[in-house]
Amino acid sequence: MASLKSRLEHTVTPTALRSYLAEFISTFFFVFASVGATMSTLKMMPDAASNSSGLVAIAVANAFALSVAVYIASNISGGHVNPAVTFGMAIGGHISIPMAVFYWISQTLGSVISCILLKVTTVGQHVPTHSIPQEMTGFGAAILEGVTTFTLVYTVYAAADPRRGSMSIIGPLAIGLVSGANVLASGPFTGGSMNPAYSFGSALVGGSFKNQAVYWIGPLIGAATAGILYEHVVFPAQQEPDSLRGIPHGVEF
Repeated sequence: MASLKSRLEHTVTPTALRSYLAEFISTFFFVFASVGATMSTLKMMPDAASNSSGLVAIAVANAFALSVAVYIASNISGGHVNPAVTFGMAIGGHISIPMAVFYWISQTLGSVISCILLKVTTVGQHVPTHSIPQEMTGFGAAILEGVTTFTLVYTVYAAADPRRGSMSIIGPLAIGLVSGANVLASGPFTGGSMNPAYSFGSALVGGSFKNQAVYWIGPLIGAATAGILYEHVVFPAQQEPDSLRGIPHGVEF
């Protein structure tokens, strides 16, 4: 019991609590902007589903929102803004499992509350949910979400790695850009989520959990693969300069 208590103590320190709040706020910002942009696009263009300009608008909003969300939280919590990113960082040993669970809770709450706010303030306008076309299988959709999340989390690892030097604003911008590009690539097929909290929040408020497993299984596997590949194959720890050993990733850009 004492050992368990000591392992959990670091999850309730002032720094940890600030990290949870930062993840809640940044995820709220991101989901509010991304879902809101989709709702606005559908409001202005009812045929947006078959209009390429609607997809571009949503991708741009996603890229801008994620860049800002990562930037405002990067020096506090690492700017994960995504349970899949947190999972990938946990696989790489950069965040403990207990803290990762609290990150997940904070991110999911931020997503749900932002969607509720959009639902209330737009006078009950439908909150769009992620879905897949009838001709597409859940397995294929999960693979697509896994691949796009892999590229996102791999970019997060590369951008936040202190061994590459300080990235300043370039790191969050790179993360936002790859997210926007992935929305352009997968939007018509899966909605381009790459974020289980985003999908869960919109599904809960939008009232449809159809194919919800796609948006958890695919991203989590893709994130874990990215973490393992970056940490143990492309840039293993033994190649770190001695002066940088022990510095956690994902704290500063």
